[in-house]
Amino acid sequence: MQPTPQDSPLPDFVEPSPANIAPAVSELLAIVAERGPRTARVTRAADLIRRRGRYRWVGIYDVGPEEISVIAWSGASAPAFPSFPVSKGLNGDAVRTGKPVVVGDVLNDPRYLTTFGSTRSEIVVPVLRAGSNTVVGTIDVESEEPFAFKERDVEVLQRFADALASLWTDK
Repeated sequence: MQPTPQDSPLPDFVEPSPANIAPAVSELLAIVAERGPRTARVTRAADLIRRRGRYRWVGIYDVGPEEISVIAWSGASAPAFPSFPVSKGLNGDAVRTGKPVVVGDVLNDPRYLTTFGSTRSEIVVPVLRAGSNTVVGTIDVESEEPFAFKERDVEVLQRFADALASLWTDK
């Protein structure tokens, strides 16, 4: 079983804020620029986001015309729904609106598609195609704590989404 951020110290954890994430953004840009399989690069990006944000689980998804599908994740296990219709779930809402979706208590949100039974809060940030408002992917972060995500998480994850956007140009 992979330790959760609450179980083990993460030496490169920095309290997420737009002002102190420049090194993580640089690392993400380096991952994006590497050669190699896209899935491997996305897995490394999910790991980095999870470590830097001290998040329990991070999934990065592709958005197609009909379906949202997980590319890679970092955390204990695969999501319960590795793919689902583009109109469903919190991811579907982020795709529809083009805006981040933050839910403090997923148990009271009918849009929530269960990834883990212990999830209490979730944030989904859309990844936009460079130079457009087209949603091509999402970053999905889950927590066992209710109301775990703050405005700073939204801002940081949006910066991470911007850094990852070119992973969708060569798809």
